Amino acid sequence: MMKTQIKLAYIGGGSKQWARVFMSDLACAEGLGGEIALYDIDIPAAKRNAAIGGYINADPATKSQFNYVVYEDLAGALEGADFVVISILPGTFREMRSDVHVPEEYGIYQSVGDTVGPGGVLRAMRTVPIYEGFARAIARTCPNAWVINFTNPMTICTKTLYDVFPQIKAFGCCHEVFHAQEFLCRVLKEEKGIDAKRTDLYTDACGINHFTWITSAYYNDIDVLSLIPSFYNKYFEEGFYEYADRFAFRYDPFAYGNKVKMDLYMRYGALGAAGDRHLAEFMPNTWYLKDRQTVKDWAFNLTSVDFREKQQADRIAESIEMAEGRKKFPVVKSAEEAVDLIGAILGRGRIVSNVNMPNRGQMPQMPAGAIVETNCVFADNTVKPVVSSPLPPAVLSLVMRNHLNIETCYEGIKRRDLGEIFASFVNQPLCSTLMVAEARALFKKMCLNTRAYLDEYFDLDGYFK
Repeated sequence: MMKTQIKLAYIGGGSKQWARVFMSDLACAEGLGGEIALYDIDIPAAKRNAAIGGYINADPATKSQFNYVVYEDLAGALEGADFVVISILPGTFREMRSDVHVPEEYGIYQSVGDTVGPGGVLRAMRTVPIYEGFARAIARTCPNAWVINFTNPMTICTKTLYDVFPQIKAFGCCHEVFHAQEFLCRVLKEEKGIDAKRTDLYTDACGINHFTWITSAYYNDIDVLSLIPSFYNKYFEEGFYEYADRFAFRYDPFAYGNKVKMDLYMRYGALGAAGDRHLAEFMPNTWYLKDRQTVKDWAFNLTSVDFREKQQADRIAESIEMAEGRKKFPVVKSAEEAVDLIGAILGRGRIVSNVNMPNRGQMPQMPAGAIVETNCVFADNTVKPVVSSPLPPAVLSLVMRNHLNIETCYEGIKRRDLGEIFASFVNQPLCSTLMVAEARALFKKMCLNTRAYLDEYFDLDGYFK
């Protein structure tokens, strides 16, 4: 019999934006109910989300009822959970400011700074020890729960969960491939006059998170990738964002003109399936991130921490208004798929979607056990990876360099070996123009800036003496 009453533990349950989207999607899932256990080190934020949950339950558009409960201890939140969702910010904006902006003093620019590059390494150093604790707690308390990770760096977080608790049932969700599919829909519209939704396409995608590649894409019998060269000739110079305003990158710090994506396709014959802001960070820094003018020329943006801080303040203010009932929370289904995936696992249908899991043969070109992003089939308490087509050799070499850096970084953090972590840091493509001494000085400065989150795990003074 299909289960309809569930307990879902939300770690990071004080999220200012993502939790609300997730709660709204749950409300739109007819026939489900149960408890949402909210756990966050920011307890007032979790309590605001619980209050918003109450208003969601009272909304006429709501199709499911969940009891939102705030827990002050992780074990209580996890006890009896069928699903665990993890979405945390490892550190504060102070640490993020160092991650993103200190490398600029050395000529290293980052458009995101949360996955690879100097910022990605430092963020991983803060995050992996926290995830080790999560994995141990899940193993003790709810070992049969399905675990859904949304935290970046996605690959290394998922790696940690499986390394600490090999029997865990976990996968990492990311919507970047969705944006690439939307871009392909725009290509189809411009080249063939066909309106299609991204779910109308069949795409074969594989790689590592934020550096996934689409090797084939079909709408019925139309090879959509084959349309890109003509589209490129028309729109490459000006750029073309996939949503309503194709020039949104001129004012929206998260938008981009897909010039990086088109450039990579024309060179390699495969489409980078992430936003340009992410794709650029996996390449040598002279390609797309040499300086601010280069970034502008490639029609994407450097998202500053000043902007993120203001956005966060606005979201907190909005959450307070919603929690106090002064602003209505719109109960609408988003384009995200997490709740749909939960439904499929519960036996409410079958879905194929891209997620991050250990390689068990779905990417034959990559090492066994590597965390890879491919299509998977979700149905009846199973998540089965789909074997992907091979990447072109030149693309595989790009993916492998970044994969090996992630593995080196993870092993260094696991062993608390700063020398091994630095080996990953200096080999980041974004550090390509640094002398080793410059890279060492930057690594030291960034580590010391975030030492409040590192001193418990790493001997910084001993390493940097």
